[in-house]
Amino acid sequence: MKYGFIITGGEAREQVELARAAEAAEWDGVFTWDGIHVGDDLETYDPWALMGAMAMATERVSLGAMLTPPSRRRPWKLARETTTVDRLSNGRLILPVGLGAVDDRGVTALGGAADRKSRAERLDEGLEILVGLWSGEPFGYEGRHYRFEPMAFRPTPVQRPRIPIWVVGAWPSERSMSRVLRYDGLLPYWLAQTTGLARPQEPNQLAEMRDWIGARRSLEGFDIIMEGATSADDAASAAAAVKPWADAGATWWIESDWSNWDPAVMRRRIEAGPPR
Repeated sequence: MKYGFIITGGEAREQVELARAAEAAEWDGVFTWDGIHVGDDLETYDPWALMGAMAMATERVSLGAMLTPPSRRRPWKLARETTTVDRLSNGRLILPVGLGAVDDRGVTALGGAADRKSRAERLDEGLEILVGLWSGEPFGYEGRHYRFEPMAFRPTPVQRPRIPIWVVGAWPSERSMSRVLRYDGLLPYWLAQTTGLARPQEPNQLAEMRDWIGARRSLEGFDIIMEGATSADDAASAAAAVKPWADAGATWWIESDWSNWDPAVMRRRIEAGPPR
């Protein structure tokens, strides 16, 4: 299993320093988040500028934003951003994608697609365009939301055949889970009539998703990602909390506490090291 950390807050330079600290503490990945405007009082930075700076401040850790909604980014602009960060990091970028937060007013208040159906259509088309443009060969597209004549985007990303794409899979939605099959990793969510969209609460729920995927494609080289928070004070209990998820098929544990935006608290958890 690999271990990542989501840096949720702090001034921009401070977040870059936290990324450096995470590498020193032997985390395998550092992640930011992708938002435009979630609240008037919440300091928000551009994830691609942050990841470019993090790429230059680190040498080993994977980098990504949890998560990027392609529906509110022009796919060709996202192709340039991802390629640039992959080049700056010498092939360490991961692209986690999904429909995006419904409370991001940078989308809903500024004319972006608000309904899930439209976002899902743009997500599918955007991913097809990204993969095509990353190839470096002349590529054109004709879809419902995007269309353009063939063009070649160069340079290509360092990683071949492509930058790894992790996709939100909402169980048991067949359309959502089928999208996951086409790419490189699962960000698992569990649809419930009473609670809506939530992460799996029990390891057996994750194992059910893993088995469904494994019956339809190879799990070799395929990542399954779980998020959660563990103790900074008790390494044994932290490791024990993660082990059932690893047994259920998770290949990444992403440490995240979305209620905490304090850089000092994050640094303390980072320096305690991954929950191995």
